Order: sequence, then structure tokens, then C-alpha cells
Amino acid sequence: MGINQAIKLIKGFKNKSLAKTLAVFEKNIVGLDSSSSNTFCKKNKINKDLLNSALIIKQASSQIDVIIHASGILYSLPYILEENEVIESVSLGAGNTGKKFDLETNIRIAEFKFIDWQGGSESIRENGIFKDFYELAEYETDKKKVLYVVGTTYPLKFFNGGRAIISILSKQPKILKAISEKYGDKVKVARDYYELHKEKVSIIDVEQHLDRGVKK
Repeated sequence: MGINQAIKLIKGFKNKSLAKTLAVFEKNIVGLDSSSSNTFCKKNKINKDLLNSALIIKQASSQIDVIIHASGILYSLPYILEENEVIESVSLGAGNTGKKFDLETNIRIAEFKFIDWQGGSESIRENGIFKDFYELAEYETDKKKVLYVVGTTYPLKFFNGGRAIISILSKQPKILKAISEKYGDKVKVARDYYELHKEKVSIIDVEQHLDRGVKK
């Protein structure tokens, strides 16, 4: 089975809303026995082809976040590089690549976050973007420091908000300790740290360069 056919089957199963589809299934499956549940599955086209379709798509998309990150950085370069600006290093892969930042040139260091912010609970994404901002802010260099994001509304709302630093850095004890030792009671929530460093790190909407059509 090809991926196009797999996508078609998955779309058919999801219908307009996967949540609503599953809610109906959960209600209608109650009381069925072996024979009637088999009829139910046949009627709703729940078969090995559907399962295989899901597995095919999962395998194809297993590294999609890395592909988005890498292609997003590479595609944005012609738009963001200034005259006489030369790339010194890029970090395109996942995990520890040995590079300090996603992009370093002769005039800037930069991190990229290609996140489709939903506006709800975004704690994991907030934790990640704070770490990137911190590493840019604390790095000693005369180069420009830039944090590229897709839409600035939610990132800036977070950075100007009152989420506790101890919560943001619960999985980053070394950074939490470093901030505590350097700033003490001056930094208790996200906006405290942002206010100290917002002039050092520019938060720029990369959407203006890429026009990716991603919801902000």
C-alpha cells in the first residue's frame, strides 16, 4: 500500500472529527458480541488495511519534526542573511550535535522554533523556548542574538507572563541553579528574566519570510 492510499483511508476513518467519530464508536460498541462486533467493524471499514495505513503514516512521519526544523532553517537563510553575512555553522539534526546554536554567522547567533502555537496549555513548548532564550541571552558575544519563531503572539505572552521559573526549569536543574545563583530573588517568573534580557535577544517572526501558512 502506498502512502497516498494510506492517507486516504485514515482521512475516511477520522471523518470531520476523530474525537466525535470515536465517541460514537464508544457508544455504539457497547453490548455487542463477537459476531455483531465483527459486523460493526466491517460496516465502519475497520480492518487490517486501516491499521496498516496508520502504521505506514507513523513510520513516514517518525522524524517529521527534525525535517521541519532542518528545512525551515535552510529555507529561511536566503531571507534572513544580510549582505556580507557568512554562515559559520548550522545545527540541523536532533539532539546534541556539538553546535552551540542552530545558526551562527559572522554577525549573529540564532535559535529557531517552528511551533504551531495553539494558545492552550503549552508548558512543554514554553520550557523549550525559554531554554533557547536563556542560552542566547547568557552567551558572551558581540554578535546579534535572534530567536526565530512562527508567530510572536504566544511566545511574547509567555515571556511577559507570570509562570514560575521553578516550573519552567523543572527538567533543567543546572539552568535553574545558574539563574538562582546569578539573579537570586530578582528572577522568580518568566517576565522577570525576559525584562532583564529582552534588549539582548530579538524575537523575530520567521513567518514573514517563509509565508508557510501556519496558524499563529
